[in-house]
Amino acid sequence: MGQKVKAAVFPVAGRGTRFLPATKASPKEMLPIVDKPLIQYAVEEAIAAGATKLVFVTGASKRAIEDHFDTDAELEGALIAGGKDDLLASIRGIVPKGVSCIYIRQGEPLGLGHAVLCAKPAVGNEPFFVHLADDLIAGEPGCLAQMAEQYEGHGGSVIAVETVPHENTSSYGIVAVDEGDNNRITQIVEKPAPENAPSNSAVVGRYLLAPEIWDKLENIGEGAGGEIQLTDGIADLLGESAVYAYSFDGVRYDCGSKLGYLQATVAYGLDHPDTGEAFREHLDEVLKNS
Repeated sequence: MGQKVKAAVFPVAGRGTRFLPATKASPKEMLPIVDKPLIQYAVEEAIAAGATKLVFVTGASKRAIEDHFDTDAELEGALIAGGKDDLLASIRGIVPKGVSCIYIRQGEPLGLGHAVLCAKPAVGNEPFFVHLADDLIAGEPGCLAQMAEQYEGHGGSVIAVETVPHENTSSYGIVAVDEGDNNRITQIVEKPAPENAPSNSAVVGRYLLAPEIWDKLENIGEGAGGEIQLTDGIADLLGESAVYAYSFDGVRYDCGSKLGYLQATVAYGLDHPDTGEAFREHLDEVLKNS
């Protein structure tokens, strides 16, 4: 049986060049979906899964993320004076009591594996989540909570996967699994060409990793693109520790792409209690006149 997972790592050092110029001065993780930035959805998902230690691996120009999760006494005072209690509650409740935020700077952009490794001093010798905020997953319960339940059952690391078109395997880490052994991963390959892919089961931005991964990340060296790849560390882990693929229940939006971001904005806008009905009417009108 696996122990409770209390730490969540958020690699947020990337520059978000696909969204320039919007991300020139503002982190891509602060792009809003209706009224909350992507990184807040990520934090809420982790907290709902039981995380109480939030570790942000940051880079240059990411100060807005720290500010977002910090207390803003001046703003709170203005909302109190204006009697805007609902808005006050919305910013005071971003990080609940008992949940800590830790910020670690990734000095050089040396890959996702390196970014995760930067969190080792804060996480220590315990299992932890890795959440990539670009991948917004709408599910109930959240994807990380689903993965935590899997981990508590068998104690092995868990990686979220979904089926992708075979021609798209070169954009993902791809896994092969033993279906007779609870989908235990037997192979993981970083961005293989379709003709070399072991399946079309793709890794998406959610991981629950055992602390044994630290040693692998410290010793694998450079991989694809001259970077330290998390996929390579997981591949080294397979020989000595169980890692399972988990097909989550939910809808994933790739908010690292413009199309995925727009799809998420529409889906969440239609579901939002303040905007849903009027937004649906607007879209119906747009489609009728297009």
